[in-house]
Amino acid sequence: MRAIWKGAIAFGLVNVPVKVYAATEDHDVSLHQVHGKDGGRIRYQRRCEICGEVVEYKDIAKAYDDGEQTVVLTDEDLASLPVEKSREIDVVEFVPSEQVDPILFDRTYYLEPDSKSTKSYVLLRRTLEDTDRTAVVQFSLRQKSRLGALRVRGDVLTLQTLLWEDEVREASFPSLDEKVRISAKELEMSAALVDSFSGDFDPSEFTDDYQEQLKTLIDAKLEQGDSLDTEETFGSESEEDEGGKVLDLMEALRRSVEKNRGAKGGSGTKDSKDSKSKSKDEEDDDGAKKAPAKSRTAASKSTAKTRKGA
Repeated sequence: MRAIWKGAIAFGLVNVPVKVYAATEDHDVSLHQVHGKDGGRIRYQRRCEICGEVVEYKDIAKAYDDGEQTVVLTDEDLASLPVEKSREIDVVEFVPSEQVDPILFDRTYYLEPDSKSTKSYVLLRRTLEDTDRTAVVQFSLRQKSRLGALRVRGDVLTLQTLLWEDEVREASFPSLDEKVRISAKELEMSAALVDSFSGDFDPSEFTDDYQEQLKTLIDAKLEQGDSLDTEETFGSESEEDEGGKVLDLMEALRRSVEKNRGAKGGSGTKDSKDSKSKSKDEEDDDGAKKAPAKSRTAASKSTAKTRKGA
């Protein structure tokens, strides 16, 4: 990993030099646009509307337009702002971790100690762990003032940028104002469904199915070209047995609980249904087989009586 920024965490008279690294990366397959007719690459050019020339990225500046006037701001102008020159991550306050709403979380960065002695770094990490607190900080990164949260992940301090309050939209939905009656039975069944799905979260158990299928498609196209049969590659979609049916909430909850319990036990709802259906068929078959057997027994007794009477 390559550090994207260097600075220091400052709280009180304590100073913790750190290097900042991006903690996450995108695993999506990179695609670009082409002309569908001949496969030619589609490229976008930065062209000036006044002179018509293609402008190199290094010659591009930012500007603010209020509708009447345009103010051009160069990189030098932006770098001259006092907050941009700051290399400190200022701790504003330490708050209970549960008070930081996850909806505010934006990007996550790892912080590595940037000094020969890691004592101040370890001290801050241990303090956050022992007090179950999150440090709310302010800093400047990439020409923006940022609000952030210092948290602990394993042995590493992480810096999570937070959205500003006015960047979070208000959830105002009239439909949620309607009064809804939930019965005790529905709550009970819903709790049972939650319980049937209960487990410990392990992110390694989950995969990005779309990206995996996209890679499979690309590999197949590389091998077979445009003659690729996608149905043969991915299989045809099978319709659900209950497709198109509108289920009552209680019925949906009940079936969901049964299905999930069956899946955890090694067989799903469909298997249970098939098993029940099979058992019923076997009973019918047995009944059908027993009927002739009874007839044969009755016939034997009748014959025996006839012979005895003779």
